[in-house]
Amino acid sequence: METQLVVLGGGPGGYAAAFLAADLGMQVTLVEADPQLGGTCLLRGCIPSKALLHVARVINETKEMAEWGITFERPKVNIDAVRARKEKVIGTLTGGLKQLAKKRKIDVITARGYFESSNTLRLDYADGKPSDRLTYEHCVLASGSQPAVPGPFKLPTDRVMDSTGALALKDVPESLLVIGGGYIGLEMGSVYAELGSKVSVVELTPTLLPGADRDLVAPLQAKLNKAFAAIHLETKVTSLTDKGNEIEVGFESAAGSRTERFSRVLVSVGRRPNSAGLGLENTQVEIDRKGFIVVDDQLRTADPHILAIGDVAGEPMLAHKASHQGRVAIEALLGEPAAFEPHAIPAVVFTDPEIAWAGLTEEQAKAEGIQIEVCKYPWAASGRAQALGRTEGFTKLLVDPETERVLGIGLVGINAGDLISEGVLAIEMGATVRDISETIHPHPTLSETVMNAAEVFFGTATEIYRPKSPRQTSG
Repeated sequence: METQLVVLGGGPGGYAAAFLAADLGMQVTLVEADPQLGGTCLLRGCIPSKALLHVARVINETKEMAEWGITFERPKVNIDAVRARKEKVIGTLTGGLKQLAKKRKIDVITARGYFESSNTLRLDYADGKPSDRLTYEHCVLASGSQPAVPGPFKLPTDRVMDSTGALALKDVPESLLVIGGGYIGLEMGSVYAELGSKVSVVELTPTLLPGADRDLVAPLQAKLNKAFAAIHLETKVTSLTDKGNEIEVGFESAAGSRTERFSRVLVSVGRRPNSAGLGLENTQVEIDRKGFIVVDDQLRTADPHILAIGDVAGEPMLAHKASHQGRVAIEALLGEPAAFEPHAIPAVVFTDPEIAWAGLTEEQAKAEGIQIEVCKYPWAASGRAQALGRTEGFTKLLVDPETERVLGIGLVGINAGDLISEGVLAIEMGATVRDISETIHPHPTLSETVMNAAEVFFGTATEIYRPKSPRQTSG
């Protein structure tokens, strides 16, 4: 078999690349080991987790309504029905991708691809069918990533889960330990807590969500302290032992060593790129010490026939980054002056409250000696947040005090992920804080808080009072 372009991997980056290439007239073959398109994000990650987080959010809202004098009986959870609904969401979306590929006349092959050379893939089928060989002019490698589970945590029992196992939702355990205080662990911990599990989190570092803005994490941690049975920071898990119906976990911290038992354990300590076992040693592709494929700003590898995008091509491992890279790779391949040079890649933690940020963070600015002015607008001053009874959040802008350009944005609060894009656009366009403050925002909405944060820079926010500095009054 021969093709002009083969895309290896059917996730958000892979199908975005394949679809655009077909739209621009290329002959495209898409190779994916899973019978369904969508990759980790759709099948075992972003989409199913957000579907379950929606369930958790609704359950929590039944409790919040008590402040309005409206009470509900404790929700009854039919776990089989929840699981079936989640699978329906996945099926609808994967079915849509299949139809879109068909309409674009993309040849979709369900097989594992193995590089025998720079322009030849061996296709290994799962059903026992003899292997084929596919030659190509160009390949876009979008093989994604997988959960990283340290060797000592790999026990022959489904009571120790990675994120894929947690999303399978086999049951609602009486108790659940989440190893890792990152976004995946906190999202899944939130789901299981609302479904009825007693959830504990253990994190090796001094804080939840290492790498996120400390200000943004504080309101979330305050809520999780109430929602979770326990949060153990600066604590190491030293052992996991299968005790049949429970997992015995060894802990070590400044307070000493101890053991505790849990019905299930979720290991959520990060992900690793899928670069091994692909036959890349038979090509000129270079892999760094972390397992990521080395690419340039056009996503080209050291092999002239192969480009790489998404999780396998470096951090951050985010679906929207992969999709964008997929489009850049195809445009570059076709000779367009395209390059992957974003000023800001948004990150969202879909907990309750949500956290979202993009561009420079306050911690980064301090570490790099960058002068900034921080402008915060508390959601307690937002009419919309008050009406929703969700005033714990705030919006934060990081501004260059000389040029007044927006360098970073952070939000914490309900639907923060839906509000971050305005800040991303501002950073990408080189907008000034005045551009935001003079953009009319609809009232009453949470989006107003972005405008209000910009007004804080000038000391003119209507709903709060901040004395004006000489610089502000001179503007």
